[in-house]
Amino acid sequence: MKSQNTFEIQKLKPNEVEDFRDLVKIFKDVFKNEEQISEKKQLAKLLSNPNFMVFVVKQNDKIVGGLTIYILQRYYGTKPVAYIYDVGVSPDFQAQGIGSSLIAEVCKYCKDNGFEEAYVEVESDDVDAVNFYKKTKFRREINATHFTYTFEN
Repeated sequence: MKSQNTFEIQKLKPNEVEDFRDLVKIFKDVFKNEEQISEKKQLAKLLSNPNFMVFVVKQNDKIVGGLTIYILQRYYGTKPVAYIYDVGVSPDFQAQGIGSSLIAEVCKYCKDNGFEEAYVEVESDDVDAVNFYKKTKFRREINATHFTYTFEN
C-alpha cells in the first residue's frame, strides 16, 4: 500500500488517453488556458506519435501533474533532443518537490535513452516558472527572443 505522499512518475502508453486528458485539464488550470481540449481521437494520435511523449505524476492512481515532450531529430548529429513543451502540477500539489522530481526523472529517462539533451523554454516574465527551473539541475541558461507566426483560417 502506498503512503499518502507517495508519487509515481510514468511515461504514458498510446492507449492511456484518459490519463493524458486528465493531464491536459491540469495544464488548462495551471496555465489559465481557455482553449477547448482536443477530442480523444486527436489525443490518441499524439500519444501514438513516436516523436511525442507524455510523462505523468500520479498519487493513488490520480494524475496530479506531468509534462509533454516533442522529440526533435537533429541534422548535426544522430542523438535526438527532448523539447519539454508543457510542465504542470495541480495547484493543490505544488511546492512539494513534484515538479523537480518529474524533471529529474525525465532527464534520467532521456540520458538512458540516448538523447543529446533536453530543454524547456519559459517566458521571462513568468517569474514563478523561471524561479522553478532555476532550482532544477540544468546545465546552462540561454536568453532568447521568441517570434511567433500565426495563420488565419
